[in-house]
Amino acid sequence: MTLTNEQLMQTAVDAANDKKAMNIVALDLRGISLVADYFVICHGNSDTQVQAIATEIRKRAHDEGVTIKGIEGMDSARWVLMDLGDVVVHVFHRDEREYYNIERLWSDAKVVEKV
Repeated sequence: MTLTNEQLMQTAVDAANDKKAMNIVALDLRGISLVADYFVICHGNSDTQVQAIATEIRKRAHDEGVTIKGIEGMDSARWVLMDLGDVVVHVFHRDEREYYNIERLWSDAKVVEKV
């Protein structure tokens, strides 16, 4: 069974939530950007937590048969970017999330999930 983009977004949100990610937000970018249909944005309070969140999302996506197109930033664990196709996940360290504030950059997007 192939996941819809909305189901994949929810899978990423659930995985992040299970690893106690903070301030999880999913933005609906359809009609706003060609980059992706959804951005999932969250943060952890330590490098270890950031890596755990990203690892859990990768595991759940793999379990669902989703091909991960790329993952950047796992080594430094300050901003992990995960390309799941039409769902892009940003797992920040708390300090970097405050600094980059990408929700503000995409303020035209509709918030579809907030945990």
